[in-house]
Amino acid sequence: MTIQDWNLPTLIDHTVLRPDATKADVLRLCWEAREFGFVVIFVPPCYIDEAVKAVAGTTIRVGIPIGFPLGGHTTSTKVAEAVEGVARGAKVLDMVINVSRLKSGDYDLVRSDMAEVVKATVGVEHKVILETCYLTREEKITACRLAVEAGMDYVKTSTGFAAAGATAEDVRLMKETVAGRAKVKASGGIRDWKTTLAMLEAGADRIGTSASLVIMAEWRQQGTAAP
Repeated sequence: MTIQDWNLPTLIDHTVLRPDATKADVLRLCWEAREFGFVVIFVPPCYIDEAVKAVAGTTIRVGIPIGFPLGGHTTSTKVAEAVEGVARGAKVLDMVINVSRLKSGDYDLVRSDMAEVVKATVGVEHKVILETCYLTREEKITACRLAVEAGMDYVKTSTGFAAAGATAEDVRLMKETVAGRAKVKASGGIRDWKTTLAMLEAGADRIGTSASLVIMAEWRQQGTAAP
């Protein structure tokens, strides 16, 4: 694909999840989504009411993280987070996998953890964050398999709060493993168009980033410069 073929705003989950983000930051994110054509925004759960109100009347979907950022919450806690979020207007849920249980080999529990959230919040989009920097290749494959079995719509690389973020290699592996039964979201450390393009070319269906405006500016500049 050429650079002009990517409809970039529709592929980005425009995000502000840093711990020191203020209400003003969240409202700015909502305005930016309306201005630049982003179709999904991610905000801390405590700001979901403000975000839903700020994008009312548009097609922008509000997303929140679940079990964030470590994934070690009990299943009932994750379910409660998800149910409350959806009741308040969330349309997209990005849930952190239970990394510890996965690495302990407790695969039935990991699958059930995801499946219970999916079952409790029918009608919204579900992604599971694998936090790939902590996993072996075989664990990444296993996590993808369990996610598909649990009914997840996407597998996602990273929270952006761990030791490392997305890599094109991981995106390719995840894409190959889900084999069309789920989509792939690349997130974590994606701060420029060059990295974004590498993730898209590796097979990412969505990009999660807080550097959306920088990426958009570089994308447009590259598109203008293209012959």
